[in-house]
Amino acid sequence: MNPRLRIKLIAPPIAVFLLAACVEQAEPPESPPRVVLSHRVAIGAGFNLDEYSGEVEPRHATALAFRVGGKLIERRVELGERVVAGQLLARLDPADLAHSQTSTEALLAAADAERALAEAEALRYRDLHAQQFVSQALLDAKETALKSARQRYLSLAAQSNLAANQRGYSELRVDQPGVVVAVLAEAGQVVAAGQPVLKVARTNELEVLVAVPENRVSELAAAGEVAVTLWAAPDRRYRGRVREIAPQADPLTRTYAARVSILNADADVRLGQTARVHVSAAATGAATLIPLGSVFQQGKQPAVWLLGDDGRVHLRPIKVTAWREDGVAISGGLADGERIVAAGAHKLIEGEMVRVIAP
Repeated sequence: MNPRLRIKLIAPPIAVFLLAACVEQAEPPESPPRVVLSHRVAIGAGFNLDEYSGEVEPRHATALAFRVGGKLIERRVELGERVVAGQLLARLDPADLAHSQTSTEALLAAADAERALAEAEALRYRDLHAQQFVSQALLDAKETALKSARQRYLSLAAQSNLAANQRGYSELRVDQPGVVVAVLAEAGQVVAAGQPVLKVARTNELEVLVAVPENRVSELAAAGEVAVTLWAAPDRRYRGRVREIAPQADPLTRTYAARVSILNADADVRLGQTARVHVSAAATGAATLIPLGSVFQQGKQPAVWLLGDDGRVHLRPIKVTAWREDGVAISGGLADGERIVAAGAHKLIEGEMVRVIAP
Protein backbone atom coordinates (compact mmCIF):
# COMPACT_ATOMS: atom_id res chain seq x y z
CA MET A 1 0.00 0.00 0.00
CA ASN A 2 1.12 3.49 -0.74
CA PRO A 3 2.60 5.02 2.53
CA ARG A 4 0.83 8.29 1.89
CA LEU A 5 -2.51 6.58 1.63
CA ARG A 6 -1.88 4.78 4.98
CA ILE A 7 -1.17 8.09 6.73
CA LYS A 8 -4.39 9.58 5.33
CA LEU A 9 -6.43 6.64 6.67
CA ILE A 10 -4.92 6.77 10.20
CA ALA A 11 -4.88 10.52 10.65
CA PRO A 12 -8.67 11.16 11.08
CA PRO A 13 -9.19 8.76 14.05
CA ILE A 14 -6.14 10.18 15.82
CA ALA A 15 -7.41 13.70 15.28
CA VAL A 16 -10.79 12.83 16.71
CA PHE A 17 -9.19 11.27 19.81
CA LEU A 18 -6.96 14.28 20.39
CA LEU A 19 -9.91 16.64 19.92
CA ALA A 20 -11.99 14.71 22.44
CA ALA A 21 -9.15 14.76 24.96
CA CYS A 22 -8.88 18.50 24.69
CA VAL A 23 -12.58 19.09 25.37
CA GLU A 24 -13.34 19.46 29.13
CA GLN A 25 -15.79 16.81 30.39
CA ALA A 26 -19.14 18.27 31.60
CA GLU A 27 -20.13 17.54 35.30
CA PRO A 28 -23.34 15.58 35.88
CA PRO A 29 -26.27 17.70 37.07
CA GLU A 30 -26.55 18.00 40.89
CA SER A 31 -29.42 15.94 42.44
CA PRO A 32 -32.22 17.90 44.18
CA PRO A 33 -32.25 18.04 48.01
CA ARG A 34 -33.91 15.15 49.77
CA VAL A 35 -37.37 15.93 51.14
CA VAL A 36 -37.74 15.21 54.87
CA LEU A 37 -40.52 15.48 57.41
CA SER A 38 -39.64 17.54 60.47
CA HIS A 39 -40.72 17.56 64.09
CA ARG A 40 -40.35 20.44 66.53
CA VAL A 41 -39.03 19.36 69.93
CA ALA A 42 -41.16 20.38 72.94
CA ILE A 43 -39.42 19.61 76.22
CA GLY A 44 -41.69 17.84 78.69
CA ALA A 45 -44.46 17.30 76.15
CA GLY A 46 -45.45 14.04 74.53
CA PHE A 47 -45.61 13.19 70.88
CA ASN A 48 -49.02 11.83 71.87
CA LEU A 49 -50.51 12.67 75.26
CA ASP A 50 -51.89 9.76 77.25
CA GLU A 51 -55.65 9.47 76.80
CA TYR A 52 -57.86 6.66 78.03
CA SER A 53 -61.51 6.02 77.26
CA GLY A 54 -63.80 4.65 79.91
CA GLU A 55 -67.24 4.74 81.48
CA VAL A 56 -68.65 6.76 84.36
CA GLU A 57 -69.46 4.47 87.28
CA PRO A 58 -70.41 4.93 90.93
CA ARG A 59 -67.78 4.32 93.54
CA HIS A 60 -70.32 2.56 95.76
CA ALA A 61 -73.03 0.28 94.36
CA THR A 62 -74.88 -2.09 96.69
CA ALA A 63 -76.84 -5.21 95.78
CA LEU A 64 -79.86 -5.25 98.11
CA ALA A 65 -81.41 -8.53 99.26
CA PHE A 66 -83.92 -9.77 101.83
CA ARG A 67 -82.50 -11.34 104.97
CA VAL A 68 -85.19 -14.03 104.82
CA GLY A 69 -86.65 -16.04 101.99
CA GLY A 70 -90.17 -15.84 100.65
CA LYS A 71 -92.46 -14.78 97.83
CA LEU A 72 -91.96 -11.27 96.46
CA ILE A 73 -95.40 -9.66 96.41
CA GLU A 74 -94.50 -6.02 95.71
CA ARG A 75 -91.71 -3.97 94.14
CA ARG A 76 -92.19 -0.23 94.53
CA VAL A 77 -89.31 1.19 92.48
CA GLU A 78 -88.27 1.02 88.84
CA LEU A 79 -84.96 1.11 87.03
CA GLY A 80 -83.34 4.56 87.13
CA GLU A 81 -85.53 5.84 89.98
CA ARG A 82 -83.87 7.88 92.71
CA VAL A 83 -84.41 6.70 96.29
CA VAL A 84 -83.84 8.23 99.72
CA ALA A 85 -82.57 6.68 102.92
CA GLY A 86 -85.21 4.53 104.65
CA GLN A 87 -87.47 4.24 101.61
CA LEU A 88 -89.43 1.00 101.21
CA LEU A 89 -88.33 -0.74 98.01
CA ALA A 90 -90.01 -4.17 98.06
CA ARG A 91 -92.02 -6.55 100.28
CA LEU A 92 -92.26 -10.28 100.82
CA ASP A 93 -95.42 -12.19 101.74
CA PRO A 94 -95.39 -11.88 105.58
CA ALA A 95 -97.93 -14.68 106.29
CA ASP A 96 -95.44 -17.42 107.12
CA LEU A 97 -93.30 -15.06 109.15
CA ALA A 98 -96.36 -13.91 111.09
CA HIS A 99 -97.29 -17.56 111.89
CA SER A 100 -93.74 -18.20 113.05
CA GLN A 101 -93.89 -15.18 115.33
CA THR A 102 -97.24 -16.26 116.77
CA SER A 103 -95.89 -19.76 117.44
CA THR A 104 -92.82 -18.51 119.28
CA GLU A 105 -94.91 -16.09 121.31
CA ALA A 106 -97.17 -18.97 122.41
CA LEU A 107 -94.19 -21.07 123.40
CA LEU A 108 -92.80 -18.13 125.31
CA ALA A 109 -96.05 -17.74 127.23
CA ALA A 110 -95.99 -21.44 128.15
CA ALA A 111 -92.39 -21.18 129.28
CA ASP A 112 -93.28 -18.17 131.39
CA ALA A 113 -96.00 -20.15 133.13
CA GLU A 114 -93.63 -23.09 133.75
CA ARG A 115 -91.05 -20.71 135.15
CA ALA A 116 -93.61 -19.17 137.53
CA LEU A 117 -94.67 -22.64 138.71
CA ALA A 118 -91.06 -23.72 139.22
CA GLU A 119 -90.35 -20.59 141.25
CA ALA A 120 -93.39 -21.21 143.49
CA GLU A 121 -92.46 -24.86 144.08
CA ALA A 122 -88.85 -23.98 144.83
CA LEU A 123 -90.01 -21.39 147.36
CA ARG A 124 -92.30 -23.91 149.12
CA TYR A 125 -89.63 -26.60 149.23
CA ARG A 126 -87.16 -24.13 150.72
CA ASP A 127 -89.59 -23.53 153.59
CA LEU A 128 -90.22 -27.26 154.01
CA HIS A 129 -86.49 -27.96 153.99
CA ALA A 130 -85.97 -25.28 156.63
CA GLN A 131 -88.52 -27.12 158.82
CA GLN A 132 -86.82 -30.42 157.95
CA PHE A 133 -89.91 -31.88 156.29
CA VAL A 134 -88.11 -32.66 152.97
CA SER A 135 -84.65 -33.85 152.18
CA GLN A 136 -81.87 -31.84 150.63
CA ALA A 137 -81.97 -34.01 147.53
CA LEU A 138 -85.61 -33.15 146.87
CA LEU A 139 -84.91 -29.45 147.33
CA ASP A 140 -81.99 -29.67 144.89
CA ALA A 141 -84.27 -31.25 142.31
CA LYS A 142 -86.73 -28.35 142.59
CA GLU A 143 -83.91 -25.81 142.39
CA THR A 144 -82.62 -27.52 139.23
CA ALA A 145 -86.10 -27.52 137.70
CA LEU A 146 -86.35 -23.80 138.43
CA LYS A 147 -83.03 -23.07 136.68
CA SER A 148 -84.10 -25.15 133.68
CA ALA A 149 -87.44 -23.29 133.46
CA ARG A 150 -85.69 -19.92 133.60
CA GLN A 151 -83.22 -20.89 130.88
CA ARG A 152 -85.99 -22.22 128.67
CA TYR A 153 -87.85 -18.95 129.10
CA LEU A 154 -84.76 -16.93 128.11
CA SER A 155 -84.25 -19.13 125.04
CA LEU A 156 -87.82 -18.74 123.87
CA ALA A 157 -87.71 -15.00 124.55
CA ALA A 158 -84.72 -14.75 122.21
CA GLN A 159 -86.54 -16.83 119.59
CA SER A 160 -89.56 -14.56 119.92
CA ASN A 161 -87.40 -11.49 119.32
CA LEU A 162 -85.83 -13.21 116.32
CA ALA A 163 -89.23 -14.06 114.87
CA ALA A 164 -90.34 -10.45 115.31
CA ASN A 165 -87.20 -9.24 113.55
CA GLN A 166 -87.70 -11.71 110.72
CA ARG A 167 -91.20 -10.44 110.23
CA GLY A 168 -89.70 -6.98 109.82
CA TYR A 169 -87.19 -8.39 107.33
CA SER A 170 -90.06 -8.95 104.91
CA GLU A 171 -89.69 -5.26 104.00
CA LEU A 172 -86.65 -4.21 101.97
CA ARG A 173 -85.45 -0.66 102.69
CA VAL A 174 -82.39 1.28 101.55
CA ASP A 175 -80.07 2.91 104.09
CA GLN A 176 -78.34 5.38 101.72
CA PRO A 177 -79.72 7.72 99.04
CA GLY A 178 -78.96 6.74 95.46
CA VAL A 179 -80.38 5.57 92.17
CA VAL A 180 -81.65 2.12 91.14
CA VAL A 181 -79.23 0.77 88.52
CA ALA A 182 -80.47 -2.84 88.31
CA VAL A 183 -83.70 -4.77 88.93
CA LEU A 184 -82.97 -8.42 89.58
CA ALA A 185 -86.35 -9.82 90.68
CA GLU A 186 -90.02 -9.30 89.86
CA ALA A 187 -93.23 -9.57 91.85
CA GLY A 188 -94.43 -13.16 92.18
CA GLN A 189 -90.92 -14.58 92.23
CA VAL A 190 -89.78 -16.70 95.19
CA VAL A 191 -86.42 -15.49 96.41
CA ALA A 192 -83.96 -17.01 98.86
CA ALA A 193 -82.36 -15.22 101.76
CA GLY A 194 -79.48 -13.11 100.47
CA GLN A 195 -80.54 -13.31 96.81
CA PRO A 196 -80.04 -9.84 95.20
CA VAL A 197 -83.31 -8.13 94.29
CA LEU A 198 -82.21 -4.56 93.48
CA LYS A 199 -78.92 -2.74 92.97
CA VAL A 200 -78.65 0.83 94.18
CA ALA A 201 -75.72 3.11 93.35
CA ARG A 202 -74.75 6.15 95.37
CA THR A 203 -74.29 9.23 93.18
CA ASN A 204 -72.31 11.39 95.60
CA GLU A 205 -69.00 9.87 94.39
CA LEU A 206 -68.52 9.20 90.68
CA GLU A 207 -65.48 7.82 88.90
CA VAL A 208 -64.28 6.70 85.48
CA LEU A 209 -63.23 3.10 84.90
CA VAL A 210 -60.46 2.83 82.28
CA ALA A 211 -58.15 0.09 80.98
CA VAL A 212 -54.42 0.87 81.10
CA PRO A 213 -51.70 -1.04 79.19
CA GLU A 214 -48.97 -2.52 81.32
CA ASN A 215 -46.27 -0.12 80.11
CA ARG A 216 -48.31 2.90 81.31
CA VAL A 217 -49.28 1.71 84.79
CA SER A 218 -46.36 3.35 86.58
CA GLU A 219 -46.92 6.65 84.75
CA LEU A 220 -50.61 6.74 85.60
CA ALA A 221 -49.92 5.82 89.23
CA ALA A 222 -47.62 8.85 89.52
CA ALA A 223 -49.91 11.20 87.60
CA GLY A 224 -51.71 12.67 90.59
CA GLU A 225 -54.45 14.96 89.25
CA VAL A 226 -55.71 14.37 85.70
CA ALA A 227 -58.39 15.85 83.43
CA VAL A 228 -61.71 14.16 82.63
CA THR A 229 -63.97 15.00 79.69
CA LEU A 230 -67.33 13.60 78.64
CA TRP A 231 -68.08 12.48 75.10
CA ALA A 232 -71.38 14.35 75.32
CA ALA A 233 -69.65 17.58 76.45
CA PRO A 234 -66.05 17.56 75.18
CA ASP A 235 -65.52 21.26 75.95
CA ARG A 236 -66.18 20.79 79.66
CA ARG A 237 -63.22 19.55 81.73
CA TYR A 238 -63.46 18.02 85.18
CA ARG A 239 -60.72 17.46 87.71
CA GLY A 240 -59.85 13.86 88.41
CA ARG A 241 -57.51 11.85 90.59
CA VAL A 242 -56.37 8.24 90.20
CA ARG A 243 -57.94 6.37 93.11
CA GLU A 244 -56.84 2.82 92.50
CA ILE A 245 -55.19 0.55 89.92
CA ALA A 246 -55.88 -3.17 89.84
CA PRO A 247 -52.94 -5.22 91.10
CA GLN A 248 -53.46 -7.87 88.41
CA ALA A 249 -54.00 -7.61 84.66
CA ASP A 250 -57.18 -8.79 83.01
CA PRO A 251 -56.53 -12.33 81.65
CA LEU A 252 -58.18 -11.53 78.30
CA THR A 253 -57.14 -7.96 77.48
CA ARG A 254 -53.88 -7.94 79.48
CA THR A 255 -54.69 -4.44 80.68
CA TYR A 256 -55.04 -3.08 84.19
CA ALA A 257 -58.33 -1.61 85.42
CA ALA A 258 -57.91 1.86 86.89
CA ARG A 259 -60.49 4.02 88.64
CA VAL A 260 -60.27 7.80 88.39
CA SER A 261 -62.40 9.80 90.84
CA ILE A 262 -64.17 12.89 89.43
CA LEU A 263 -63.50 15.57 92.03
CA ASN A 264 -65.94 18.25 90.83
CA ALA A 265 -68.72 16.21 89.23
CA ASP A 266 -72.00 18.06 88.67
CA ALA A 267 -75.50 17.14 87.52
CA ASP A 268 -74.30 16.81 83.91
CA VAL A 269 -72.19 13.78 84.82
CA ARG A 270 -74.44 10.73 84.68
CA LEU A 271 -73.83 7.05 85.23
CA GLY A 272 -72.87 5.06 82.15
CA GLN A 273 -71.62 8.05 80.13
CA THR A 274 -68.54 7.67 77.95
CA ALA A 275 -65.63 9.66 79.36
CA ARG A 276 -61.98 10.28 78.56
CA VAL A 277 -59.12 10.62 81.01
CA HIS A 278 -56.34 12.94 79.83
CA VAL A 279 -52.92 12.60 81.40
CA SER A 280 -50.38 15.28 80.50
CA ALA A 281 -46.70 14.51 80.18
CA ALA A 282 -45.93 16.92 83.00
CA ALA A 283 -48.38 15.09 85.25
CA THR A 284 -46.82 11.71 84.58
CA GLY A 285 -43.29 13.03 84.88
CA ALA A 286 -42.55 11.54 81.49
CA ALA A 287 -39.56 12.58 79.41
CA THR A 288 -39.85 14.31 76.06
CA LEU A 289 -41.30 12.13 73.31
CA ILE A 290 -40.02 12.20 69.74
CA PRO A 291 -41.13 10.08 66.74
CA LEU A 292 -39.82 6.54 66.44
CA GLY A 293 -38.57 7.15 62.90
CA SER A 294 -36.38 10.05 63.97
CA VAL A 295 -33.85 7.97 65.90
CA PHE A 296 -30.64 6.97 64.13
CA GLN A 297 -28.61 4.27 65.86
CA GLN A 298 -24.94 5.27 65.70
CA GLY A 299 -23.35 2.12 67.04
CA LYS A 300 -24.59 1.87 70.61
CA GLN A 301 -25.33 5.58 70.78
CA PRO A 302 -28.80 6.70 69.60
CA ALA A 303 -28.89 10.02 67.78
CA VAL A 304 -31.15 12.23 65.67
CA TRP A 305 -30.62 14.44 62.64
CA LEU A 306 -30.83 18.06 63.69
CA LEU A 307 -32.01 20.53 61.04
CA GLY A 308 -29.64 23.47 60.81
CA ASP A 309 -30.42 27.01 59.70
CA ASP A 310 -28.43 26.37 56.49
CA GLY A 311 -30.82 23.57 55.45
CA ARG A 312 -28.32 20.82 56.21
CA VAL A 313 -28.63 17.98 58.74
CA HIS A 314 -26.21 17.35 61.56
CA LEU A 315 -26.11 14.30 63.82
CA ARG A 316 -26.93 14.93 67.51
CA PRO A 317 -26.56 12.20 70.20
CA ILE A 318 -29.53 11.79 72.56
CA LYS A 319 -30.27 9.94 75.77
CA VAL A 320 -33.16 7.46 75.44
CA THR A 321 -35.13 6.49 78.55
CA ALA A 322 -37.87 4.34 77.01
CA TRP A 323 -39.05 2.96 73.68
CA ARG A 324 -42.83 3.28 73.42
CA GLU A 325 -45.39 2.42 70.79
CA ASP A 326 -46.14 6.10 70.23
CA GLY A 327 -42.60 7.44 70.27
CA VAL A 328 -39.21 7.45 71.96
CA ALA A 329 -38.86 9.02 75.40
CA ILE A 330 -35.63 11.01 75.79
CA SER A 331 -34.17 12.86 78.74
CA GLY A 332 -31.33 14.79 77.13
CA GLY A 333 -29.59 15.89 73.96
CA LEU A 334 -32.17 18.28 72.51
CA ALA A 335 -33.32 21.78 73.35
CA ASP A 336 -36.85 23.14 73.29
CA GLY A 337 -37.86 24.40 69.86
CA GLU A 338 -35.19 22.59 67.84
CA ARG A 339 -36.33 20.77 64.73
CA ILE A 340 -35.31 17.23 63.90
CA VAL A 341 -35.95 14.84 61.02
CA ALA A 342 -39.08 12.88 61.94
CA ALA A 343 -38.73 9.94 59.51
CA GLY A 344 -36.13 8.26 57.33
CA ALA A 345 -33.13 9.00 59.54
CA HIS A 346 -31.18 6.01 58.20
CA LYS A 347 -31.15 7.49 54.66
CA LEU A 348 -29.27 10.70 55.49
CA ILE A 349 -25.59 11.57 55.78
CA GLU A 350 -23.79 14.24 57.75
CA GLY A 351 -24.10 17.71 56.21
CA GLU A 352 -26.61 16.66 53.54
CA MET A 353 -28.82 19.41 52.15
CA VAL A 354 -32.53 18.68 52.65
CA ARG A 355 -35.85 20.30 51.93
CA VAL A 356 -38.04 20.43 55.03
CA ILE A 357 -41.78 19.74 55.21
CA ALA A 358 -43.35 20.67 58.50
CA PRO A 359 -45.94 18.21 59.84
